[in-house]
Amino acid sequence: MRYEGDIYRPPSEAESYILQATVGCSWNHCTYCDMYRRKVFRVRALEETLADVAEAGRAYGDAVDKVFVADGDALVMDAATWAAVLGACRAAFPRLRRVSAYATARNLLEKTPEELRTLREEGLSLLYIGPESGDDVVLKRIAKGATAGEHVEAAHRAHAAGMKLSAIFLLGAGGVERSAEHARASAALATEMDPRFVSLLTLTVIPGTPLGRQEERGDFRVPEVPALLRELRTFIDLARPSDAIFRTNHASNWLPLAGRLPRDREPMLEAIDAALDGRVPLRPDWARGL
Repeated sequence: MRYEGDIYRPPSEAESYILQATVGCSWNHCTYCDMYRRKVFRVRALEETLADVAEAGRAYGDAVDKVFVADGDALVMDAATWAAVLGACRAAFPRLRRVSAYATARNLLEKTPEELRTLREEGLSLLYIGPESGDDVVLKRIAKGATAGEHVEAAHRAHAAGMKLSAIFLLGAGGVERSAEHARASAALATEMDPRFVSLLTLTVIPGTPLGRQEERGDFRVPEVPALLRELRTFIDLARPSDAIFRTNHASNWLPLAGRLPRDREPMLEAIDAALDGRVPLRPDWARGL
């Protein structure tokens, strides 16, 4: 099994077999992201990917029940390549119950509804998609590559195909200037996308990224911690997914929360209010990171 460069996966894929079928991110313009900036995107040769699956099957076989297909937006692979990869995974891992991947709205909208349904039937059941914000002004500034409306359309296509979505939003992405707008619009987008899972991370500005250079020039500033907590509060208060598992357990966050929306809205709001009042300790700065 071969890996090229740093490999990233969601926290919930910690026990999964990571299959690197693509290298880098096909978009790779997001101003805040440093994860794939030094990689030139490509789809790995299919024979190499299938060889890795076969090797993993011989080594781990019955122990694997989840596969995460990397890198940054592996859904970009064409339907025929995906079919071959999914078929190999089913053959190699008899206990396989889930295959997942990162995706973008652009990836989803480039696939036909029929292609998405076929991929679901062949085993691709969960997509991680990071709108980061529901505010079109912020989405343009961070060069996300899709509008809020396009994210909604992409989510509807995934739902129609029977796929589950895990949506990721980024506290602080609007900076100080659009903090309130970013929080409200993100809650609205989470409502419209109606994902099965919702995660909030906190923006960390990485030196050398376009956003890092904006910060150096004084053109961008991450909100202070109380303002970030208020963004979190607004999101939880206003988001209306039908039934979403909600987490802020990523290491970047000041206040780890876990629950379901809408069921656990009030207890989570109470926890945020207690944190704002100083009655609940925040994660120490040394324990935070990406």
